[in-house]
Amino acid sequence: MSDTLNATLPARAITLTWSDALSLELSFMDDTHREFVNLLAATELADDDTLNERFTALIEHTQEHFGGEDKWMKDTKFSSTNCHTTQHNVVLEVMREGLRRGSEKGDMAVMRQMTHELAMWFPQHAQTMDAALALHLRRVGYDAETGIVSAPEAFAEE
Repeated sequence: MSDTLNATLPARAITLTWSDALSLELSFMDDTHREFVNLLAATELADDDTLNERFTALIEHTQEHFGGEDKWMKDTKFSSTNCHTTQHNVVLEVMREGLRRGSEKGDMAVMRQMTHELAMWFPQHAQTMDAALALHLRRVGYDAETGIVSAPEAFAEE
């Protein structure tokens, strides 16, 4: 997607691009995070005519993204679930408010600022909260497709 993205959008600065520093070495998380970063870049580069559409797509992805992580935490009894899930809920609520202001009041600047702020927030979130979750998921042998934990004895160790 990023090659297509870069070829079809106007040249502007992108605040965040995918890099090895964002990798958690857990494919199902990294795939979701890479998609988030690409959608964030597409939103950041959007012109005023496509900003609402791109921001909406970013919110839809983020709902699924956070919902997946919240499910993984619940499935594996992850100890930091409450704090992590609360942050997800707050970020989504702010994003929805930004879309509302952009759609109903024509406030494109608020969506652009939120996109920029998300690009600043995400690496910290990924490298702290998501990194801890990824470590936990590997430790308990979690399979995201089936929801099966193959090393439940690891719960006692944590």
